[in-house]
Amino acid sequence: MMLVTGNLLSGKRRYLPALILLLLVVVIWAAFSMADGDDFKIARREVLLRRIGHELLLQSGDSTSRVLPVKKTGGNEYKISFENAFAFHPDSLVRTTQRLLSQDPLAGDYVVNVLNCANGSVAYGYAISKNKKDDIITCLGRKQPKACYVISVRFPSPDSNTATMGYLLGSLVFLALMGYIFLKPVKPQRVLPGNQSAIPDDLPPASIFTLGAISFDPEARKLMINGNTTELTKTETRVLRMFASAPNVIIERSRLQKEIWEDEGVIVGRSLDMFISKLRKKLDPDPTVKIAVIRGKGYRLEITTSS
Repeated sequence: MMLVTGNLLSGKRRYLPALILLLLVVVIWAAFSMADGDDFKIARREVLLRRIGHELLLQSGDSTSRVLPVKKTGGNEYKISFENAFAFHPDSLVRTTQRLLSQDPLAGDYVVNVLNCANGSVAYGYAISKNKKDDIITCLGRKQPKACYVISVRFPSPDSNTATMGYLLGSLVFLALMGYIFLKPVKPQRVLPGNQSAIPDDLPPASIFTLGAISFDPEARKLMINGNTTELTKTETRVLRMFASAPNVIIERSRLQKEIWEDEGVIVGRSLDMFISKLRKKLDPDPTVKIAVIRGKGYRLEITTSS
């Protein structure tokens, strides 16, 4: 066993110089391609800003009007415009921008101003910082009236030198980690007697749900009843799995909206109620299984036993 371990370690050391050379090439390539990477991140930022506008319209009850193209003005400022007037809650605006812009690696600090279209005056504004104690957020809990608004989001100018140094330092840390992995002693693998193979400790649990007479297979994204199979979309599968994991329990609208719109992307022109209605129709073959609306709270998957 010691001889086998020594040979493995020797083989690793033999390939280590080539690995180090490869990683150095990667470091140099990363430094020179950083500009292209930043361009991509900025383009992705514009998509996130448009998503902010989309969610604000949904929160105001508007699922049909358009978010106009995001415009970049002087410096590092972006403006989100809308086809129609709308009302908004400052609390929701702050939470939405923080959640979505947390996906932008270049957006640690930013200032948001909601401008009146008519005269450009500031209807509401706040500032977010990497250091949370420096955040400036006021006037929460006061709904802003329905009007024509433009949302201005201003970011600080990017520091390319700092970003380049971050790439280099990160690559060097990766190089040190790989050197440690390749040089550390190799622990021999335990072999079971005979033809047995190692059994993993974390076997996946059963993935089939029984909902009345319906069998729900999340992995295959299918409903099965009386030999008939109904296909589900990826989003429908995620939402139904939430219901199936907690039958007869109320699930809040906000949680369902997060599953549909935040985790699975944007469903354009469709409200949550319309989406649930499509899922209901796929459960129709079994009258003992239905998704009920709980007014003012959310939805509940109700499974009743036939008498």
